[in-house]
Amino acid sequence: MSSESDASIEVRKNTELDRFELYVDGYLAGVTSYQDTANERAFVHTEIYPQYEGQGFGRKLVQGALERTRDEAYGILPLCPMVHHFVESRPEYLALVPQWSRQRLGLPQ
Repeated sequence: MSSESDASIEVRKNTELDRFELYVDGYLAGVTSYQDTANERAFVHTEIYPQYEGQGFGRKLVQGALERTRDEAYGILPLCPMVHHFVESRPEYLALVPQWSRQRLGLPQ
């Protein structure tokens, strides 16, 4: 089994399934599902498969998904607890959350 430090890690967008997928050494290790609106991408569920848990791969998946979302000029709605926690502790991603939704989601203004 690979650790985060020596693994080949890739985050891919799967538009057919509305999710980002994390591949570790070529194997699907986790997914984060989303729903797009006109201006925002709502992240609704993130899952790291059991054999990859506790190794930092969830952070890599979420970061890759949010970077791609920023590049595509979408705001983010972190409805999933894992994405919410990631955004809450990183101001550079908090800026992607529309002001109107921050209080509703319990995020800093």
